[in-house]
Amino acid sequence: MLKLGKELIFIAGPCVIESRGQTMDIASYLKDLFSTLPIQFVFKASFDKANRTSVKSPRGVGLAKGIKILGEIKSKLKIPILSDVHCVSQIKDIKDVLDVIQIPAFLCRQTDLIIEAAKTKKMINIKKGQFVSPADMKYVVEKVEATGNKKILITERGSCFGYNSLVVDFRSFLIMKKSGYPVIYDVTHSLQSPSAKGGVSGGDREFAPGLAKAAVACGVDGLFMEVHPKPSKALSDAATSFPLAKLKGLLKSILKVREAVNEKN
Repeated sequence: MLKLGKELIFIAGPCVIESRGQTMDIASYLKDLFSTLPIQFVFKASFDKANRTSVKSPRGVGLAKGIKILGEIKSKLKIPILSDVHCVSQIKDIKDVLDVIQIPAFLCRQTDLIIEAAKTKKMINIKKGQFVSPADMKYVVEKVEATGNKKILITERGSCFGYNSLVVDFRSFLIMKKSGYPVIYDVTHSLQSPSAKGGVSGGDREFAPGLAKAAVACGVDGLFMEVHPKPSKALSDAATSFPLAKLKGLLKSILKVREAVNEKN
């Protein structure tokens, strides 16, 4: 179970469930990796990517099969599980499996969805919409709090910067931390170039290490990264998913930055 405290939170996994075997392998690898580090690990994977640009894009294995796979991972590996929901009707099917229910950025103003998710009393990770100011996220937080649920994470994933581009305003971390809840930085999604490759999102993963370390230096409580054994072959977010093989080295660098920041403070 995820316990909020002094340790960095790290949400990681593939963008979408591509198969049972691959998802289980990634989760096992990540569990072993994080078990050696002072980091709170949460495994993430989407059973359905309902917000794809093109109707032709792969969406995942679907709700029924996806939740079964995530439930098996949770049972066998004993790790916290996060996935996103896109409509109220899905909540009854996922509430007994997920430890963290994620509200996608595009849906962060959907009141009914947020309230029904919050009523489960599970931890709610709200992604800040690319069109929402960090100061206005307090109103989204209030919707969760209105149900009596105060288990909340707020995730920054970049803001629209003209067409087909995102930019991260590092002031948003400090603004959203005023809410009193942990702030997470979604490293890989913020590096997307939405719909920039003819109906498919592009992006540039080479900037992930630098921005991840900068966000930790800025005082975020956690990081969110989509990882894959062969990023270029990923069915979703192939341009920004981070290579599993390089994650260990990045984590060690991140922890050094966090240690330096804590010493200064």
